[in-house]
Amino acid sequence: MAVPIKFYWFSFLLLLLLLLFIVFRPFDSNSSAVNSSSPIFIDAHFALRRLLEVPEQHILHYDFYRYSCPNAESVVFQFMQNTVTVDNRAAAQLLRLMFHDCFIQGCDASLLLDDSNGNPSHSIERNAFPNQSLKGLEIIDSIKQALETECPSVVSCSDIISLATRDAVILSGGPFFPILTGRRDSQMSYFDEANQEIPGPDSNITEMLNMFSQKGFNEKETVSLLGAHNIGKIGCEFIQSRFSNFKGSGEPDPTIPEDFLLELKRICNPNASPSPSPSRLRNLIESASGLPFHQSLAPFIFSGSGFDSHYYKGLLMGRGLLYVDQQLMADPRTAKLVEVFASDDGSTFRREFSKSMLMMSNLVYLTGSQGEVRTRCSLPNSF
Repeated sequence: MAVPIKFYWFSFLLLLLLLLFIVFRPFDSNSSAVNSSSPIFIDAHFALRRLLEVPEQHILHYDFYRYSCPNAESVVFQFMQNTVTVDNRAAAQLLRLMFHDCFIQGCDASLLLDDSNGNPSHSIERNAFPNQSLKGLEIIDSIKQALETECPSVVSCSDIISLATRDAVILSGGPFFPILTGRRDSQMSYFDEANQEIPGPDSNITEMLNMFSQKGFNEKETVSLLGAHNIGKIGCEFIQSRFSNFKGSGEPDPTIPEDFLLELKRICNPNASPSPSPSRLRNLIESASGLPFHQSLAPFIFSGSGFDSHYYKGLLMGRGLLYVDQQLMADPRTAKLVEVFASDDGSTFRREFSKSMLMMSNLVYLTGSQGEVRTRCSLPNSF
């Protein structure tokens, strides 16, 4: 008996919705939600790929190194566990590193590459202006050295960035997000693209939304990704113009509340003590509502203390450290999302952040015969 065509379409849609629910349901390291080691997740991943008819050689996999380097992900996790124990800045550093890499031509470790071959006139991506203050490159290099001992020429630098960032986030109290592997490394870097396509600390809301949109991110995903500023430190040089010479006016940014302006000027005073006491670090600029804007010594300012909603609550009070942060309140679409993310204990942010990080890690990638697996993350194999 023939089955109506409508039935096939109905069945297809139900299956697709089920797969999307499984893959994109909330992920949290503290919950019992499905994780990337779950057979359901694996089956859903491959079933969805089959539905979309993506060639096998051009997709990423769960546990790609299970046969070629069985301990690869354990090596990364153990290294990050040791790193985060002694340096709580690692998660923030690697989040920024991963963002800057994936935002330019995809997650291909092009940011780590020096493909100049000693030519001083050849500009490399890691020296582009937005990348000059990046930290954490030595973490990736150290993990790569360990993995080259474990299984030479097998694990790509691009996979290491994604895995190490995910593990650092989890170990720092952040939410879980699945990472598929099988990426290969770029054989060239992209200096011009990095200068042009990475949002700067002084980007306005229109510029920012346009840049994220070009990479496929909508307003909600953009707002959740900027929530990475919940943690880490921000150099005073990135905000100096906001309280001294905003947009070349010679005046402070008029959107900064007066009390917050005074606090920022005091913290970023070049004559500030280089070694403030722990109590001063804790109490420099506690806001009136008790939001945890813990500050550090000049020229650095802590942006926050964890993966909760304080970043968004601060924006509602006009206390965004970077201009690009506070600009989320300049557009009704993003301002509404800030209100939603600020409305609970951080559960909404953590859920959306997980989904957006999963999306970022799969923006664009090299697989199969594309690119190479570098033996040293900073150098092409042909060097």
